[in-house]
Amino acid sequence: MKQVIVYLFTLMFALQGCNDKDRSEKKVRKVNLFNSEWRFILGDHPEASKESFDDTSWRVLNLPHDWSIEADFSQDNPATPGGGALPGGIGWYRKTFKADAADEGKNTFIEFDGIYWNSSVWINGQLLGERPNGYISFRYDLTPYLKYGQSNTVAVKVDNSQQPNSRWYSGSGIYRNVRLVTVDPLHIGHWGTYVTTHDVSAESAGINLRITLENKSKESRSAELVSVVKDADGHIKATISNRITIPKEEKAETEQVMRLEKPMLWSDTHPYLYRITTQVIENGKIVDEYDTPLGVRSFTFDHAKGFILNGEPVKILGVCQHHDLGCLGSAVNVRALERQLQILKEMGCNGIRTAHNPPAPELLELCDRMGFIVQNEVFDMWRKRKSPHDYAQFFAEWHERDLTDFILRDRNHPSVFMWSIGNEILEQWTDMNVDTLDLQQANILFNFASKMSADKQSENLHVNSLLTIKLANMVKELDPTRPVTSGNNEARPVNHLFQSGAMDILGINYNDGLWSELPEMYPGQKYIITESTSSLMSRGYYEMPSDQVFVRPDRWDIPYSKPGNQCSSYDNSRVPWGTTHERTWQLIRKHDFLSGVYIWTGFDYLGEPTPYWWPSRSSYFGIVDLAGFPKDVYYMYQSEWTDKEVLHLFPHWNWQAGETVDIWAYYNQADEVELYLNDRSLGKRTKKDDEMKVWWRVPYEKGTLKAISRKDGKEVVVREIQTSGEPVELRLTADRNTLNADGTDLSFITVEALDANGHPVPVADCMIDFSITGNGFIAGTDNGNPTDHQSLKKPARKLFNGKALAVVQSDGKKGNIELTATAEGLKPATLRIHCK
Repeated sequence: MKQVIVYLFTLMFALQGCNDKDRSEKKVRKVNLFNSEWRFILGDHPEASKESFDDTSWRVLNLPHDWSIEADFSQDNPATPGGGALPGGIGWYRKTFKADAADEGKNTFIEFDGIYWNSSVWINGQLLGERPNGYISFRYDLTPYLKYGQSNTVAVKVDNSQQPNSRWYSGSGIYRNVRLVTVDPLHIGHWGTYVTTHDVSAESAGINLRITLENKSKESRSAELVSVVKDADGHIKATISNRITIPKEEKAETEQVMRLEKPMLWSDTHPYLYRITTQVIENGKIVDEYDTPLGVRSFTFDHAKGFILNGEPVKILGVCQHHDLGCLGSAVNVRALERQLQILKEMGCNGIRTAHNPPAPELLELCDRMGFIVQNEVFDMWRKRKSPHDYAQFFAEWHERDLTDFILRDRNHPSVFMWSIGNEILEQWTDMNVDTLDLQQANILFNFASKMSADKQSENLHVNSLLTIKLANMVKELDPTRPVTSGNNEARPVNHLFQSGAMDILGINYNDGLWSELPEMYPGQKYIITESTSSLMSRGYYEMPSDQVFVRPDRWDIPYSKPGNQCSSYDNSRVPWGTTHERTWQLIRKHDFLSGVYIWTGFDYLGEPTPYWWPSRSSYFGIVDLAGFPKDVYYMYQSEWTDKEVLHLFPHWNWQAGETVDIWAYYNQADEVELYLNDRSLGKRTKKDDEMKVWWRVPYEKGTLKAISRKDGKEVVVREIQTSGEPVELRLTADRNTLNADGTDLSFITVEALDANGHPVPVADCMIDFSITGNGFIAGTDNGNPTDHQSLKKPARKLFNGKALAVVQSDGKKGNIELTATAEGLKPATLRIHCK
């Protein structure tokens, strides 16, 4: 009876935790962004680790920060065009802060979401540690070295000097968020909860919450753990409490089991989120509080039906995404991430593959809220390198720690449905034998093999298969609820990853000619197309005849070039290992056993300028260009992946007399499309079989193209394209005219040139100069042109095929911002943005 009374009293106390007078007590866990007013210098200054070092001449800036993106592009940068043609180097950061005297006796940690790369961190001259992986999150305990009530200095060295170390643009610096976390010595550990659900239905769902509690005190302590499940409106839906005792300077794990009645299920179309708040209560006082996201869903992958979410078949309609944010570089910004996801969601996309590294945590938080099915990927290489100075040099020493931290950080995100342990790693093939391993690597794998069951040992598995099993088992020990996969460009059974038997889902990169044969090649297995297509496009550039497919380069390792270094936007240009967007979707749509696809890529990205090299410096693969402007094929997907009425007519209608132009139309929800030129019908077209478009070959004449889609003879959508005249004025259009005055919010502003009739000029290429006044600054400019060499941070940009972009950022103060765009001989444009 006494235990019941204690439980009820504790539970009542927790429920009363929402009262205003308890707010200060609830915030006993202090989590503060630690991003402002760092000092930075580019170059190596070994003495900068010392507390007494004079950094007053250094630049003052706010994090996240990417120093590489600030430079002009150059073929002389050792990262090469493959790495974005931008500089690396060594940089130092320092921040001096006062540790609150009231926090003495507590524990204070510094958390880094990501530093690229080879970071070393000091506090008051004391080395805390080093972390080579540029994408992994980590933290250090500052407590033993802090001077409470006095100034303290954190110093960070970032060494990105060994180049090239990446096949795409990495960025350089402390490019993700930093936090200072202060807690009671009795607290929930780092990434210290793990929530899973079971027996999920529309009627109820079981919830299991594992909690790791740490006691860094000098004595044993006992506490009540109270967990409360709240819905999206803050209403309490389930509660539980249990008592735990932890000896001094130790940690312990406990499990809480709850039942949620009539749960709202998380899905890609209805991403409903609950929140679990866990309080650590000692002697009636809250000493720690920790939030865990909760999305209730059930899923499975079926060898015949594909992906099943909450009992219903769902095709994964995904894209691969590299981590850079265009003109912002790799510096994380939540609004920039959100904009990318919004653009993709409007297209009908419901999946993201984090190619090929752990993402920023903010990306997964957005995917939780917005409804994306995430394949979370950790490595692009294992022991064998792809670039001269890449992560392979650190793999033997660091892969266990990095993989563990990756899973622990991300396993509570309901958007994460698969773990990928590698992308096109070279250990797929038998060209990496035991003889080539160093002693440390060999011992790791042979020790692992000795622990395997006898039947597995008798299979005489190759060392690459052993390593696959080891990594997959590590994942499953930390999270048995999600399948393990990998992205494989070797689709045949000779693949050592497949031979290992450790892949829950066979992930196939490209190899579209084998997709229909997969059930025969691998009976009973489950399949996901982890990467596909690699069609090449420059927004607004068209190469005819459009019914000819241009395959470039001849082979991946053979250089290719042509004047202008652009690629056709007709979906008629691709790499030899890939295919067109239309062909990819035809196959995915046809085969139910294919769980879905992740197209390469959603957005263009810096680096890897296939099929070219310099003077190109960014990719052509994206469905959306680097500035965030959709290419034409975006509307093919929108017509197939959404229920929106679509009729997209292209290309533009500004050509030369005597030219013949191929006109395409993507459409849906209609039987036919009729095309008119200057009110003369050019005929009706209907999609045949599994076609995605209709098209006409039209002799050019100035005027107006008009397309009408019809269903059962009734008009559905009308689209027109006019021949435009010479540009006479500029137009600015913001995606958002009101910003939060938080110092990070962004407005993405499109600039176009208009003719005398107000029509956009799609071939305009004039230089635009931007100026700004008020409570904001220009964070970057872009135009989507992969051959533009001017720094993306400069407030000037040429229009590329009629468009350019300026990104305006709040400076943290309330008020107004005015952006003005000017161009020689054109009427300028001014736009006002309000910061509240």
